[in-house]
This record gives sequence, C-alpha cells and structure tokens, in this order.
Amino acid sequence: MLTCECECQCLQLVHALSSHVSFPGNTTYVAAEQSYWSLQEARLSPACIVTPESAADVAKAVATIVGAGNCDFAIRGQSHAPAAGFANIEAGVTIDMRKLGSISVNLDSSVAHVGAGASWLDVYTYLDTLNVSVAGGRNGAVGVGGLLLGGGISYFAPRVGWACDNVVNFEIMLASGHLVNANATSKPDLFRALKGGANNFGVVTRFDIATFAQGEILAGKMSSPFSERQAVFKAFAHLADARHYDPYASLVLGLTWTPATGWATVTSTAAYTKPVLNPPTYNEFLSVPNTTSTLGITKLSTYANETATPPLEWVFYTGTYGVSADLLSSITDTFNETMSTTNIPGLVLWTFAFEPLPTIITQYFLQKGGNSLGTTPADGNSVVLLITALWNSTASDALVEQTAGKMVKDANAIAQKMGLLKRFQYINYADPSQDPIASYGEQNVQYLLAASQKYDPKGVFQRKVPGGFKLPARQHYGLV
Repeated sequence: MLTCECECQCLQLVHALSSHVSFPGNTTYVAAEQSYWSLQEARLSPACIVTPESAADVAKAVATIVGAGNCDFAIRGQSHAPAAGFANIEAGVTIDMRKLGSISVNLDSSVAHVGAGASWLDVYTYLDTLNVSVAGGRNGAVGVGGLLLGGGISYFAPRVGWACDNVVNFEIMLASGHLVNANATSKPDLFRALKGGANNFGVVTRFDIATFAQGEILAGKMSSPFSERQAVFKAFAHLADARHYDPYASLVLGLTWTPATGWATVTSTAAYTKPVLNPPTYNEFLSVPNTTSTLGITKLSTYANETATPPLEWVFYTGTYGVSADLLSSITDTFNETMSTTNIPGLVLWTFAFEPLPTIITQYFLQKGGNSLGTTPADGNSVVLLITALWNSTASDALVEQTAGKMVKDANAIAQKMGLLKRFQYINYADPSQDPIASYGEQNVQYLLAASQKYDPKGVFQRKVPGGFKLPARQHYGLV
C-alpha cells in the first residue's frame, strides 16, 4: 500500500528530475516492471521509478529521497538476482540505473570506463572490437554493477582473480550527496570495502576496470550421459585441484533435473581464453564415453550472448567445499533423494552448478588493493556450488525455498563429515536466508562496518535500502 510519505517524495523527484520519473500505469513504468528476470521482483510495485541518465541525476535522486521523509528505495542495474527486493521495492522508490550504460576506454585502452547500468554483453561487444577485454560476467545479460560489487567469477579469473580485483576506480554517490572516486590512492578503505560489500555504501555510477589484450577464445559445452557422472566428477576434481592450475581454463560442471525426465546429461560448460582448439586441460572430460562437444573458437561477445530465459520464479542457494569427486557424488545422491520424494507443483527444473575456486584465483586479492571477500590461498582449492530452481506457481514458493535450503544443509553436513566444508558463501549466489557477509570472516566484517560508519554515518544504505545483504548492526561491534 502506497503511503503519502513515498507519494510525496515521488512528487519531489518529479520537481527535481522531471521526465526521469514514472508512475504506475505509465508505459515506462510498466516496461521496467515487465523487464525483470525474476517474477518475484516483477511483482513488487514501487511508488515511482527514477531513471537517471547521469551521475548528476543520481545525486538529485539520492538527495531528494534521503533529504526528507522515510521512504525506502532500491537500486536496480540489470537485476539478475532472483530474490524479491534486491533490485526493486514495494511502495518505495526504485532507482533504475540502466540508462547509465556508457562504455569507453582511456587513450591506450588499458582501462575501460563502464556505466553502472551496463550489461556484460554491452561491455564485451564494445571491447571485442579493440582486441581487449575485462574480467566480467559469463552470461552477457548479467549486470556490471551487481557482479562487481559481489566479487564476480569470470572466464578470466585464473589469470586475473575475482572480477572486483580488477576494478581500479569506483565512482560512487554517497548518502551525503557527494560524488567521489574510490581507488588505491583516494579513499582506499572504501575502495577495498566495495569489492564484495554489495550495495551497502552508496550508489556506484561508474566502474573503471583494468583491461588486458584478448582475442578469440575457445568455448562451448562437453555433455556426457548421467550414467558417466563418476568419470566426469573425477575429471572435474583433477582439474579443480591441479597443483599447477591452467590459467586459461575455466569450467562449470552442471547437472539438471526435471520432474518429467529426472537427471539429464552432465554438462561441462568450458572456456579456454586462448584460441587453442584442443587444450590438453580438457582431454579427460572428452575421453568420457559418449561425450559430445560443441567446443569451438569464438568471440567472447558471441558466446556471452545467451538465449534469454523467460521470466519465472527463481531461487539461488550456495555453499563452498573442498575438492573431491566422492563429495560431488554423495551430494548428487542426496539431492536425488530429496527431489524424488518432494512433489513441487509447477516445478520446471532444478540445476546444480559446481565451479572451481582454485588458489590461483584467490592469490590476486592482495596484489590489487585487497577485497572484502575473505578468500585467500590459505583456504586451498575449493568448489562453489550454485543450486537453482525454476517454477511457475507462486503457491510453491515456500516449498521450493524449504527444499533448496534442505539440500544445502544436507550438502554441508556431508562436506563437514568429510572435512571439506568451507566457510565462504558467494554473495551473488546466496539466498536471503543465508549470511554471505558473515562468511567473509570477523576481520572483514569489522572492516566493512568501519567503512560504513565513515562514509555513511547515518546508515542510510543500511536503513533506507533494505534490499540485498546488509551489514550486521553496528552496536554489536561497539559502533554507533
């Protein structure tokens, strides 16, 4: 239900930003609501939507919302998080950043300047013409802002680390209304906090990202029958736990289960970030019986241009584990038992993705100004799990959440018994019931809280931006 508080602030926004504000029933408003990837987000109805076209517009929007009243707001990029409220808000104000999507490079093309509302497909399409690239999302529809503020796993991660480690400057609008730059020499504490700190410090309007020379890549899928899963799990474990990890190799092991067919194939989505047609790294996968391959030389912008998924109900859950083929097998077995005995009306499918997180990735954080994620080489080689469910009946929302939560709890219990459970939860894959920021470790949490107190002393982005993962209460750490 709309409140006069938010309706009045929307009218003030019209005064400040004129045609950049849309209301329910307006074609711009309706189009924005219908463009959400997740139906949970699309069902929320903000009092108004602000579509800034410049950092100055963002400043006006933030100043108006923060300056008077108690109207909450949300910040939207490409909105590729499924949970309701992460990029939209009921009866508040949604700041839709998608028109801040400009992309350019500096004189020698060593730094890409990317607007916070751009998609990774936008970025790769632009940079491919210059034969350079950046560490970013693998699915081109994913937004630049959310991925980088949460860490970001890319095809280039073994060569350059987390995607956020390659940001050299954040242009960010603080709650004070000041537009500042955070980098290694100016506000370095904020610079580090933003790399994993999500939406807790301000509205980032531009990311400056280090580029590197890049031509075509090898990319595609290797699909094996589910009956050959043990061989695929062994190949995955050998790659993920290699003593000398191939820095050009990137792979996601995926399994899909549907109510009608049960398990489908075991699919390894792979990239090799050099135009090498048959890299030895993938030989063990290709030697699995009856495996088919679509691996081929392509441009990143072509491969990242995936077919859009129609809007559905979505859920993400995550966990992190040590590397073990036996663990993957046991986890798959317990997932199978749960899915086979749980009837979820309207369920379309479950997917399970296992992604290597080797020390070759986590070693970069100190070399590039640090980050907030708490992942270090001391953790050893790891595997990140993403559980995804798609369904088409709101009546099943609670049951899907309960089932996904049970599966992660079961996987964690198995890993714990094997001595393979890791603390880290990847924030971009986490469910709202999880606590990824706490998983960064006590020292990093205190660092984030100190940065929040310094740059947002009134806690605007804790109180008035309720969506996403928030920092713990300051008073619990002796802060006010």
